[in-house]
Amino acid sequence: MAETTPNPNRGATVADTVAMGADQESQATWLAKRGIDPASRIKLARLSHMRYQHPDLDVIHQFLLDFGLQVALRTDDELWYKGYGPDQYVYYAKKGPKKFLGGAFQATSQEDFERACQLPTAGPVEHLDGAPGGGALVTVTDPEGFPFNVIFGQKPVEGAPAHTTEKVVLNYPEEKPRVRQFNRFEPGPAAVYKLGHFGLCTQDFPKQLDFYTSTFNLIPTDFVYISQDNQRIPVTTFMHLDLGLSPVDHHSFFLSANPKGAHVHHSSYEVHDFDTQQLGHQWLTQKGYRPTWGIGRHVLGSQIFDYWWDVSGNMVEHYADGDLVNCETPIGYVPAGPDSLAIWGPETPKAFLE
Repeated sequence: MAETTPNPNRGATVADTVAMGADQESQATWLAKRGIDPASRIKLARLSHMRYQHPDLDVIHQFLLDFGLQVALRTDDELWYKGYGPDQYVYYAKKGPKKFLGGAFQATSQEDFERACQLPTAGPVEHLDGAPGGGALVTVTDPEGFPFNVIFGQKPVEGAPAHTTEKVVLNYPEEKPRVRQFNRFEPGPAAVYKLGHFGLCTQDFPKQLDFYTSTFNLIPTDFVYISQDNQRIPVTTFMHLDLGLSPVDHHSFFLSANPKGAHVHHSSYEVHDFDTQQLGHQWLTQKGYRPTWGIGRHVLGSQIFDYWWDVSGNMVEHYADGDLVNCETPIGYVPAGPDSLAIWGPETPKAFLE
């Protein structure tokens, strides 16, 4: 039997237009086809924090500390957690029956915030006088009943960051700058820098896609699709904030079709690098928490991922090394399947796809 020598694996950093392959279109073309006027949308500046309700704050508190968050403020019935990045807090927890209270985006201006307050499903303005940084928040209900929060007027973070990091110098076979310098690490939680993204499972993908992309400056970076009756049916989209030429995360929000029921899928938090992530994974494992999937590397977005179940049954993720895009990045179309989820890592668990 003839011996076959397999090609070695390889990696490379390539332009977005190359990575997307042949199946792509410009953001401007996509918006025009859908009749969306970019200037008419409510402009959001950044993803700020997640909001959840938990039945036992003491139990979730310990998990979130082990996950890598730090306390910004605590009362008897509320908890605010910060990372070491630019936000006053990245996670808000309220005492009560388990409930998803939505993600929160910062409005770009007072005018954009007021426009959000005037949407048909907007609730009353909540003044966040007791929260770190203050500000005001309005909760908008999307077509499927999910809360979507917009905030404005929060004071900027002052003082030194709660955590500092250093870049680890890496040696490669033909490039070895680390001479007489040794890498050493300390075990502990993976310190969170900021909130990166969150996503929803939906039973009405077209309606939800139309709502979010026509109401706010969210635009797809990638679509994952299935083929049905010789037609391409999108079933997942990863969306970024349209801030023109300014670089933004590959996605800050995503939608995924799920005929079994609408629910929040997960929220994701950025950490410094792969070693930070691996040490955090080890820490959570030793503490006895339940992993969901990871560690691995995604294809769309390129992030190194690490998913966990919190003690209330919500899925949360650490990630590192994600892609950045802007208004010139084309929208990509990828067929659904294992190859669209991860290039390396454990087999995708059934629970992740539900």
